[in-house]
Amino acid sequence: MFSTEMMYHEMGISREVYEYCEKIWTSLKERWEEIDRLSEYNQIKVIGAMQKNKVSEACLYGTTGYGYNDLGRETLEKVYADIFHTEDALVRPQITCGTHALALALFSNLRPGDELLSPVGKPYDTLEEVIGIRPSKGSLKEYGISYQQVDLLPDGGFDYENIRKAINTKTRLVTIQRSKGYQTRPTLSVNRIKELIAFIKGIKPDVICMVDNCYGEFTERQEPSDVGADLVAGSLIKNPGGGLAPIGGYLAGKKECIENAAFRLTSPGLGKEVGATLHALGAFYQGLFLAPSVTANALKSAIFAANLYESLGFAVVPDGRESRHDIIQAVTFGNPKGVIAFCEGIQQAAPVDGYVTPEPWDMPGYDAPVIMAAGAFVSGSSIELSADGPIKPPYAVYFQGGLTWQHGKLGIMKTLQKLVEKEIIMRDFDKRNL
Repeated sequence: MFSTEMMYHEMGISREVYEYCEKIWTSLKERWEEIDRLSEYNQIKVIGAMQKNKVSEACLYGTTGYGYNDLGRETLEKVYADIFHTEDALVRPQITCGTHALALALFSNLRPGDELLSPVGKPYDTLEEVIGIRPSKGSLKEYGISYQQVDLLPDGGFDYENIRKAINTKTRLVTIQRSKGYQTRPTLSVNRIKELIAFIKGIKPDVICMVDNCYGEFTERQEPSDVGADLVAGSLIKNPGGGLAPIGGYLAGKKECIENAAFRLTSPGLGKEVGATLHALGAFYQGLFLAPSVTANALKSAIFAANLYESLGFAVVPDGRESRHDIIQAVTFGNPKGVIAFCEGIQQAAPVDGYVTPEPWDMPGYDAPVIMAAGAFVSGSSIELSADGPIKPPYAVYFQGGLTWQHGKLGIMKTLQKLVEKEIIMRDFDKRNL
């Protein structure tokens, strides 16, 4: 009968890699208990919202055509509003991705002559063309909406003095990116977001504070909408879809903000009343039900990766001991070979397309070649085991996901194996004192 170690060996994991990784994860059992308690809290929150809104079997069937009187769609949006403690929500398969959800929030709540402010530095790469930082057809800039940015301080703190200076009569909406994107800055905790929003509202109470919540859902007991955010947005093929949602995005927030978004998504005069859900609702509901547990597994995988690569001398953000506020783990290699080898290891652990080799390519919306590894059941689903990064300095890879902790563990072990085989990490790495 095969032992677990023998099974890993069959998957191409050497004894040295297996034993080193076992020492790392064995030291993390107290963290696992903490994450399980968080998952339990959020699981009860989700079930409570579903029961409160009387989710029934009829809610699991979709609609076609115009999608009028879609009970499941309307109920799901009430469930999301209750989970995020907001007045309303928009949860639709017609929202194609996280960038689309954010663009929808921005275009629907800004008007020509308004100004958008980012007080947390550069937004995620794909938003640069949405805003017009990089010229693009149909950007906010083309519609006469200006943009200001205040970078974080070198220590990752908020530059309150320059944020105060940046807020003016034209400032209509403030966008706060919770996760790090393709940067090695700290992810913002809900408490830090609370402090920032309170400061901004103290200067201009009527400004809309929007949070890009991608990768952050269910990583804490509170969401940004619990601490003053007027609007939060994200993707269903990340945390809240639980690995089952085949497409979609969500916005949750003040009723007026959601109404504006609905009119932008469909048409003025139609708003939330139309939009067929086809066969997606069952996966939306079940994915949301699983989301707290799936997110917990992704957190465990990220913490394991952080501790492993930190022990090998690489710069990691967050580090192995920090509290977690999203599922992303950054590892800086300082050269493209390390990024590419890491992604190859993740791909080799995939249940789908595990035999292919990822390569950097010029992806739409990015200013440098990007390598992405993901053998996913849902194309591009970054809550499933995945890793990606731009091929440019500082040559950091961004790892996230893992529907199960066991898969996440295998993926990280494969990355180490690949780095050893390519001699990016010396073969005597297992002689280190842990």
